[in-house]
Parts: sequence; structure tokens; C-alpha cells
Amino acid sequence: MRKFYFLSTFVILLATTSIVISCGSDDKESYTEIPDESPVVLDLDAVPYPKLSDYNFFEGEMKNLEPVFRVIPYDLNSTLFTDYAKKKRFIWMPAGVKASYESDSSPLNFPTGTVLIKNFYYDNLLPDNTTKIIETRLMIKKADGWMFANYVWNDEQTEAVYNVLEATQQLTWNENGIEKSTEYQIPALDQCLTCHGSNEVATPIGPKPQNINKLFNYGEGTQNQLQKWISTGYLENNLPQQIVSTVDWKDTSLPLDIRAKSYLDINCAHCHTPGGFCDYTDMNFAFNASNDLTNLGKCIEPQDFVVGNEVYLLAPGNSDISLVYTRMKSESMEMRMPLLGRTIRDEEGVELIKAWINSMPRDCE
Repeated sequence: MRKFYFLSTFVILLATTSIVISCGSDDKESYTEIPDESPVVLDLDAVPYPKLSDYNFFEGEMKNLEPVFRVIPYDLNSTLFTDYAKKKRFIWMPAGVKASYESDSSPLNFPTGTVLIKNFYYDNLLPDNTTKIIETRLMIKKADGWMFANYVWNDEQTEAVYNVLEATQQLTWNENGIEKSTEYQIPALDQCLTCHGSNEVATPIGPKPQNINKLFNYGEGTQNQLQKWISTGYLENNLPQQIVSTVDWKDTSLPLDIRAKSYLDINCAHCHTPGGFCDYTDMNFAFNASNDLTNLGKCIEPQDFVVGNEVYLLAPGNSDISLVYTRMKSESMEMRMPLLGRTIRDEEGVELIKAWINSMPRDCE
């Protein structure tokens, strides 16, 4: 029976740089038990635990998501749209092991025992403008690969219970002064591989160097996240000098093109990339492939899902005849993209992609 114990702090800024190198990986199962320092409990032979509190990731009232020592918060340059849910992400690793860099656009090679923790919550829920955590999703790296464990929070916000079935919650909240509602969808466990599958093997989406190369306020100071992981002992100190990075697509001071490609990468590339759930479409929305607009559907005629006059998957200069745009703005269950994770339209994201498409010179006609 293998047990790991371990304990720390949480918000945002930006750092973008650019290039590539690679290095080897080390996935040795050599762990050091430090029970006096390490309150996190992880027995790889016993997970998933029935309750989120069983892992002891957080101290004090669990709903405050205050991490214990060596549970490290992190953020992405651009985040996946999930019906406007906010996210708080954390990572924990057992003692004596480190992740390693493979490429800017690949998930870090994480050691056995790593846990990625993603909490989905809403602020300003009506009628009382309260904060509510809906679910916490874990990815746990076992010796034979990643496993998923989803936990649904109770109304009292005191506990989250392991859940394998699809569920919904009706929510209404205030989003920047606008009342919005959704029937929030909690995925069934067997749906996780739809987004998190690469050649049908479970894999993380967010923690790639290109997405986490940014500054983060850790309370005691601001630091680049990758350097923080190195100083914490979570990452080998062999990164290239520059990393080609995505950006925060909401930062309007940045060029429209890189903002749009960053948005498409985090929202679409997990399915539309070689080995992804929708790789049969021959579209590749990965950030490192997006300089070739053919990968994004430029001037390619759609084979299905046409509902109007969508002549091309992506028609430069004309969003009205671009199927990519139509599917992004659709709220129909049959038409909307992404397939999972949203029931309503990402109004700001749709406007971004519309402006980006319409800014291009027309060259399909």
C-alpha cells in the first residue's frame, strides 16, 4: 500500500515568451514519507476516496479552498469556457519526484502520484449574490496512467461527494451586471475521456508550458508559475530559455490574431487535434499548428452540420458563411461546439472569433 502525505496558498497576470527544446522524463516511483510535514493523504491503491475531504487538500473551512502545504495554486493564460463557471486549480505531488518538460505544447510529463485539482464555482449566484462551488474534478496519476475522480459539493458547501453519474443544476447569476441562467451539466465519469483523451488515453489539457508560462500572485509575492514549480521541487530545472506561449484572449492590448488562436487552442484543440475525439475532421486547432489556417478550416467545404449558407469551415473575411463561427454561437444541443461543457453561448468568445474571421482578407472566392 502506497501512501503520500503533503501542504500552501492562491490569482493572475501575464507572461509570454517564445521557442523549443526537449528533455527526458523520469517517472520513478521513489517517494519519501514525511507524515509530520504532509497532511495530504493519497493511497493510490484506495483512490478514489468517497469524499473530497478524505484527501486533505485544504485547511480550515473547505469551501474557502485554502490549500495546505505544497498544494500549489496555478492558472492558465486562457481558460476553457464552461457556462461562465470560474475555476481554481491546484497541483500536488508526492515527495521525491518531479515533472519534466517535453515541449511547449505538450502536457508536462508528470510523475506517478501527481494530483491535478480543478474546482468549478460561481460568484454572485442569485437571489443572494452568493458564491457556490459546484464540483471538483481530480486527475490522479497512477502507475498505469491517469484516472478521473469527480466530486459534487453539497448545498451547505461543507463537503463534496464522489460522483460517477451525469447530473444537472439550475443556476442563475449576475455576470457583469447581466442576469444569466443555465442548467449546469456535471459530466458522467465516462464522459471525461471525450475531452481528456489523446488516442483514447487519458491526458491533462491545461498544464502545458505554453499555457502556464505566466506570472501568478502567490500571496507572499508574484512569480512565474514554471519557476515556482521548479523552486518547489515539482519540475526539473531544464526548460528552454524561451517558450512559445498562448495569451489571455481577454487582453485587448494584444493582437487579435494571437488572442483568437489562444482561445481556439484551449476551447477546441482537445478534440480537434491528432488523436482527439474529433480528429476525423482533419482540423487541428492546437496553438502550435494555428499559423497554417488550413488547420483551422480555411477555405475547406464542410461535410456536415450545415444549417444555412456556411460555405466553408472558416471563410476569411466572412464569419456568416463560416461553419466554425456558426457552431460556436449555436446553443442547439446538436450544433453547439464544444460538444460538452456548455449549454449557453460564450458571448465574448463568439465576438472575438467573429471579429478575427472578419479581419482577414477574403481569399476563398
